[in-house]
Formats: sequence, structure tokens, C-alpha cells
Amino acid sequence: MFRMTRYIQSLMQPTPVRPIPKPKGPVVIWNLIRRCNLTCKHCYSISADIDFKGELSTDEVYTVMDDLKDFGVPVLILSGGEPLMRPDIFDISERARDMGFYVGLSTNGTLIDETNIDRIARAGYDYVGISIDGLEKTHDDFRQKQGAFAASMKAVRLCKQAGIKVGLRFTLTQDNFPQLPDILALLDEHDIDKFYLSHLNYSGRGGRNRKRDAWYDMTREAMNLLFDHCHDELKRGIHREYVTGNNDADAPFLLQWAKKHYPNQVPALAQRLRFWGGNASGVNIANIDNLGVVHPDTFWWNYDLGNVRDKPFSRIWSEASDDLMLGFRQSPRPVKGRCADCRYLAICNGNTRVRAYSVSGDFWEEDPGCYLTNDEIGVVDIPRRVAAPAIEIPVNNL
Repeated sequence: MFRMTRYIQSLMQPTPVRPIPKPKGPVVIWNLIRRCNLTCKHCYSISADIDFKGELSTDEVYTVMDDLKDFGVPVLILSGGEPLMRPDIFDISERARDMGFYVGLSTNGTLIDETNIDRIARAGYDYVGISIDGLEKTHDDFRQKQGAFAASMKAVRLCKQAGIKVGLRFTLTQDNFPQLPDILALLDEHDIDKFYLSHLNYSGRGGRNRKRDAWYDMTREAMNLLFDHCHDELKRGIHREYVTGNNDADAPFLLQWAKKHYPNQVPALAQRLRFWGGNASGVNIANIDNLGVVHPDTFWWNYDLGNVRDKPFSRIWSEASDDLMLGFRQSPRPVKGRCADCRYLAICNGNTRVRAYSVSGDFWEEDPGCYLTNDEIGVVDIPRRVAAPAIEIPVNNL
């Protein structure tokens, strides 16, 4: 995750550049349930409104939580499917909060209403992220359910009224790119605390719909708009949190933006971004799926590291020594193509490996989602790999 606001603010109000402390354990994104009331076109878990057998029981979840806490995991992001469809979600959430985890809820928002908003507030989430992928017609088509947009925006209003920190999560595609300015306007209209722009990752239905991924020029325009919008709000004293995910090229692209707006601060920004270090899959980001299988991150559901029913997460994560995990933890990573020769490899860390694998079949090929030019990254005579379909990444238990 790239915390854009933090770095733009550092350009405007420079402070000494210092290393970022590394947590003892990774952030864990936990898909507690695979059932969902929606069938979104980009869903990496290919969820559906059916029961999936073999999911972890409440007691099993608690046992895993104890191990995660002892291992130094600082953050739990509770996700699905739709986590609010899990009957024990509030018991799990409150236990996680009482144990001292930062607890986030990742939801489509359609199940939040007057009957449960007080219960959600009592759960004490540090943050509730609600997915909005365009204006009403676009969003409902994306989510494949009429009325989804209205229900999700109602959830935003209820969360704000209940004093819950709430954010919008937006996955950029060709279909919703023209509506990004309107989505940003919603932030001010509803006094929303956070905005998360996710680039499309080629996993699950996101892989099947990769042809709808934003073109490079679209992505550049969207990111420049987001940089300008965040910058303008900060100048006006508005401190909303803007973050992006699933394309670590956003960090070196911010350097291109800074060269035009804060040229004297570019060396300091570059050092801050090197300390940040880019893609953290398999290192500072981990995933546990609904069956208890551990993955390098949420988009590697085809790649199993072990099951928490058989071995504690702490042992699975510490002992992972296969080629993919060793490569994730190598510095620099053993990337190829444009990534290998990129002047910003120490900043983005090779970007998103699952996109490279889904297109080429090679973990370490260049990420086709990188939207910087050869001139910008200092690469000569290496053609860009086109993000065209090559192989489908299977997901367990379809």
C-alpha cells in the first residue's frame, strides 16, 4: 500500500528523512468467509452467494489470532467474500480489538443498515472500507446487482453518523476511469475519511476481466489527477488520507510529479521512498483464506504455503523457503525485463508479481502493469510486455 498523502505532505512540509520501522510480523488480510451477496467482476476470491464448506470455526479463528498476536502481527484486515455474512464476525472483531490489533473491516457495504450500525460501531473497528467502483449505473453493473450503489452509499452515511472512520475503495478500470473526478467529489460531499485507489490485479475474476484494465495513459492521467487533488486539499488544510494499492509504480511516478512541483525536494522524496521499499508481498503482507490456507498475499490464492490447521501461521511464515518466497525476501528481487534494469527497483521492489505471472507464466518477469516509460525508468531497447491474457490463475475450491 502506497500512502500518497504522507509523501505529498513531506514535499510541502519537509522533515528529516528517517527509516520506517519494520513491524515484527506482517499485516494479515484475513478472508474469514468466501460467501458474498455480490458477484463483482474483479473479485480475486471468486466469491458467490453460496456456503463454502470447510471454513475455520470460531474457536479455530481464536487459536490463530493468539498465534498472530504472539508473532507480532500488528494489523488484521477482516475480509471475505462479505465478512458481514459471517455470524460470528462481531465476536471475532471485538476479540481482535481487545487483543490490541489494529482492526479493519473490508466490506461492500450493502448489508450495513439501521438494524446493525450500532453493533458495527460497538465492534470498534479502526477503519471500515466500502467498495465503490463508479457512479450508480457503472457500480451496479460492476457489482452485478441493481441498487448496490445506493446501499453502499447509505452505509457510508450511517458509518459517518456513528462516528466510524470510513473510506471508499475504488478499483480503476477502463469503465470507471471517466468517473474518477465524480468519485473524488463524493469524498467531500460525504466528508469521507479515506480513499483507496486499487489498480486491477489479474487474479480470480480480475484475471478473467483483465482486458478492461486501464490503459497506461489512463492510469497516468488518473494518478496525476489524484496527486493534484490530494495536493490541493492539503493546501486548503484538508487532511484526507489517500492511498493506492497493487501497483508500486505509483511511487516512482510521484517522483515524476514532484520534479515539476517540488524539484528541490526530489532527492529527499526518493530516499523516503527507498526506505518505504515498495511491494511487500511475502514479507510484510500475508493472507489467510477462508479455509485457513496461508498465501503470500490476497492475490496469490493459487499459491499455498501451508494451512493453519496443520501448523501455526508463525511457523508457516517463518519456515517458507520455496523459490517464490525466497525471491520475495531477496534484495533486490530476481526480476527480469524492464524491471531488472529499472532505476527505481529499490523503490517499487519489482511491483506486482502476480500480474507478471498471470501474463508470462514466470514469477520474475516484468510487471506488465508498470505505466512508466522506458525513458522515465532509464531502460534502453527493452520492449514493454503487453498485458494480454496468457494463462488463467486457478483459485482453490471453485
